[in-house]
Amino acid sequence: MKKIIITIFCVITTLATAQEVEKLEAAELAKKLANPIASLISVPFQNNTDLGIGELNGSRNTLNIQPVVPISVTDNLNLITRWVQPVISQYNITGEGNHEFGLGDAVISAFLSPSNSKGGLTWGAGPVFLVPTGTNSFLTAEKFGIGPTAIALYQSNGITIGALVNQIWSVAGDDNRIDVNQLFFQPFFTYNWKSGAGLGANLEVTQNWETSNTSVWLNPVISGLSSLGNLKTQFLFGPRINLAAANGAKADFGIRAGFVFLFAK
Repeated sequence: MKKIIITIFCVITTLATAQEVEKLEAAELAKKLANPIASLISVPFQNNTDLGIGELNGSRNTLNIQPVVPISVTDNLNLITRWVQPVISQYNITGEGNHEFGLGDAVISAFLSPSNSKGGLTWGAGPVFLVPTGTNSFLTAEKFGIGPTAIALYQSNGITIGALVNQIWSVAGDDNRIDVNQLFFQPFFTYNWKSGAGLGANLEVTQNWETSNTSVWLNPVISGLSSLGNLKTQFLFGPRINLAAANGAKADFGIRAGFVFLFAK
């Protein structure tokens, strides 16, 4: 009887320890996911559905495929590559009854970042490229662009706060299309519990210097961690609120949903 009691106690202790380890792993994974330039291979699929756009009450669905691949340059320095490839379907945007579907232009960033953060502070900087991968004339600028990008964030006790910025100028492309001179600014905040669940928000501010138009979106999201077999995943969901837009381009409401697939480096 004594041996049975000891065995049961050992099993319970082992299970409790395993659960604590799993919580620690989830918390650390959620912390890395809150950092856009963490040393973590991931493939996020972010879907944005925006409704009630402009006078024609148009709609637009944008699926952003955003693989992130870290590369070790030295023991103390990483190169974090990030590709954002939109797939767009829109109705009643360019005209009543019109429908456009296809790829939008890709934005490719490369951040040089220290491999070890100091005092919870992480930063990265490098070039950003606009690549005219659009498959429809209404979905592409038909310009190749380049510029600088940078990110800085602070993490402590489950809190992540930071901002990403880039500026792109067109340097080649169709001379008949308007030049690209565009600033993107994204401050963000996330709080993660030890379970890996999170609550956060970001602002996406786009300033088009050529047309003097400003677009501002507020994106609150909830997130959580799950598994597909041995594959770790993160899911997220929340509303999109269009605070400012060019004349005739403001949306009444939007929804953001996404999955992130994580891979061992």
